[in-house]
This record gives sequence, structure tokens and C-alpha cells, in this order.
Amino acid sequence: MARLIATTACAGLLPRTIGDVTLTEVSLGPVTSIAPFSGMTDAVTQALQVEGLHFPAPGETVTAGRARIIWAGQGRALLCGVEPPLALTGLAAMTDQSDASAVVQMMGAAAELTLARLVPVDLRPTVLPEGATVRTMLGHMNASISRTAAQTFEIMVMRSMARTLVHDLTEAATGVAAR
Repeated sequence: MARLIATTACAGLLPRTIGDVTLTEVSLGPVTSIAPFSGMTDAVTQALQVEGLHFPAPGETVTAGRARIIWAGQGRALLCGVEPPLALTGLAAMTDQSDASAVVQMMGAAAELTLARLVPVDLRPTVLPEGATVRTMLGHMNASISRTAAQTFEIMVMRSMARTLVHDLTEAATGVAAR
């Protein structure tokens, strides 16, 4: 009989330090996709206030303690770190996404330069400040990139892309470090 062993998306791949960049896997805890029903965004925001949050505007990440809500596209956000409040029932479509993504934290003096080699968006702090999120392509993968500190980003891709993400980030960091 086969024995199944639960592992994280980046098990055995991280952590890594390449030059001035450190890559580590991040556990977001419970993750729930929230898509407010038509006309219910304000009611969803009110229900999220229990956690000290509000439904994020495009490109926004809202954090309150261990709870965080990340903009994930038009009319959709990811609630991370806590279970969804019961008050959301009937206000939004919700699905558990806890194990659906690979999340890598990239930090260090060369983090922005490294990501700039892989994404077609402006990552400068004046355009993507701390607390901001962008949905973009990273190489050939759809990704969510959030700036969590001055020299720190969280990169989220589909779980099946974990190995490719780590490979692409490692190659880009190696190129930056070689300069």
C-alpha cells in the first residue's frame, strides 16, 4: 500500500541564498478565495472588519495581525492566515485555496533587480510600494507579487509551478550576483 506524505510546494528546494538575495518558502496558513456577489463588496468589507480588514482595492494588500487579504484580480481576493468570518456566508463565493499555491519570499539588496529580469512590470518602490500587489507574468507563469518590506517580495504561483519558480528566481539571482 502506498504511503502518502504531505509536503510543502517547495520542499527540498528552499531556502537558498544567491549573492544578495535569500529565497525562503512562506506558509500563509489557511487561504480562502473570496469573490463578493454582485453589489455585496461593501457588505463583505463590513464582515471582514471582524479581522480588522477590508476588501482590497486593485493592487492592495491589507494586513491586520496574522490576517491578510491580497487583491487577486477583478472582484477577487485571497484571505490568508485566518478562517473566513461566518458573516461572509451568503455575501461572497468562497473556496479553500490553502494548498493551491507556492509562495516564495525573496529578500535582500538585489531582490528588486532580480525580479526585474523576470517580470514586465515596474517594481520601483514609487510604483509598487510596501503593501502593494501586482498580478503579472513571471517568465511564463501567472504570478502575484507583493512588496512586504523595502527589500522583500512575496511571489505566489500555482503549486505545480514551484520548481520552475525556484529555478527561474535562482537563475536570475545568479545573473545579478555575477555582475
